[in-house]
Amino acid sequence: MSNFKKIQQEMKNSGLRALLLSDEADRLYASGFHTTDGAVLILQDKAYYITDSRYIEAANEAVRDAVVLMSSTENKEKDIIKRLLTENSISELGAQEESLSYAEYLRTEKALGVKLVPAQKLCSVLRQVKERFEVESIVKAQRIAEKALDYVLGIIKPGISEKEIAAELEYFMAKGGAEGLAFETICVSGANSSRPHGVPGAKKIETGDFVTMDFGCKINGYCSDMTRTVAVGSVSDEMRRVYETVLSAQLAGIDAARAGIIGKDMDMAARRIIENAGYGEYFGHGLGHSVGLFIHEGPNANPREERPLPAGAVVTCEPGIYLPGRFGVRIEDMVYITENGCENLTNAPKELIIL
Repeated sequence: MSNFKKIQQEMKNSGLRALLLSDEADRLYASGFHTTDGAVLILQDKAYYITDSRYIEAANEAVRDAVVLMSSTENKEKDIIKRLLTENSISELGAQEESLSYAEYLRTEKALGVKLVPAQKLCSVLRQVKERFEVESIVKAQRIAEKALDYVLGIIKPGISEKEIAAELEYFMAKGGAEGLAFETICVSGANSSRPHGVPGAKKIETGDFVTMDFGCKINGYCSDMTRTVAVGSVSDEMRRVYETVLSAQLAGIDAARAGIIGKDMDMAARRIIENAGYGEYFGHGLGHSVGLFIHEGPNANPREERPLPAGAVVTCEPGIYLPGRFGVRIEDMVYITENGCENLTNAPKELIIL
């Protein structure tokens, strides 16, 4: 599936006659086909996907709604683009100013003989609202991650290390069909679980530990993201209280999620629960972020976000409490924002699990 027509409609709305996509994620967004190199040129009534011999056969099979052209040493990418611009009398070209260095921006303008105009936001704004086929890819990635969680819950026990758990999660996701990781897997335990972005280490799981796992994978370029915290052997009264507070905050955040809510207001719906429980100073990050081709997209649900969440956004809800040097708890789901609320895309259980 491609988003060429969606981009072309926005170009017509903004009066942009031509757009050059050099950003890897935006090329994938437009075409539904991933390459590490190449370019996409979009006009209001046609589009061109330019790649080299490494990808041309696959591109011819996969790319729809665009003409696929092959670049070579004799027929360079910039020469193809320049010819197409000349044939269509294009003198101004939308470019991705945030994806190009200043030197690249100037070189591109000179090589193509046109004036470049900043147009990065055209795709970044469109990408905030996911089509159903994009959500389906996110959900497929999430189901793979959930199966990986089911598996590792059966092997977590005293003596296994954080690194081993992380490796098993990653292996099981790959075995389940994941294209790759959405981000570096987090698995921290005991005192290490107070570090929200801790790195899995050689520490071995002990009885009485919390184990926090934050992980995800990709399908068709789209990311999944989830966090679960489980206990091993037993929990103290305070550990249980912290866990239940985080869960209550997460449910409040999800309940507040709907199209039009300001990001900071969704954050506050959850944050208020944690503050009222006396742990406000130990929740140091935002409630959530949008997910798509990047694991962190916009808009967000954090104390600084003044933008409303649009219907069609996929946003995480991941409150946490982190008591330095002692333990931490985070619980994370992804929700699909709708006009009347949200659809939770995460199926994994959230009640406190004691292994």
